Amino acid sequence: MAFSFDVHIASAEECLYRGKATGIVARGKLGDIGISFGHAPLLTSLRPGTVKVTDIDGKVELYYISGGLLEVQPYMTTILADTAERAIDVDEKAALAAKKAAEEILSHQDKNTNFAQADLQLIKAVAQLKTIKALRNRSG
Repeated sequence: MAFSFDVHIASAEECLYRGKATGIVARGKLGDIGISFGHAPLLTSLRPGTVKVTDIDGKVELYYISGGLLEVQPYMTTILADTAERAIDVDEKAALAAKKAAEEILSHQDKNTNFAQADLQLIKAVAQLKTIKALRNRSG
């Protein structure tokens, strides 16, 4: 049996996960980061993407987060997300529409366009679509 640690994933709206896990994979600023029992203490920011939690029974839970912070303490790992939702709850039609709208904004060369905001919208929409794809690949 693998060693486990407590995990808490929350956003301003709700607590999405609270329980024991044997591993977490999340999207850090410099790439994916894996956390397992005994990981060194850490505080890092997270990018929009999928968070994968493996519980003590080996079941993998997937979540989408729009960004946030990950804190690792000796027996507890916490993810405080800007916004978060279970992968199964991500609205694919809304993500596709947001992606299309962001791409449309970015394709125009207008001095009044907020390119940073459109770019962030595109990044979040693509991350949501990747989360949906990961859920589908896991399911079958």
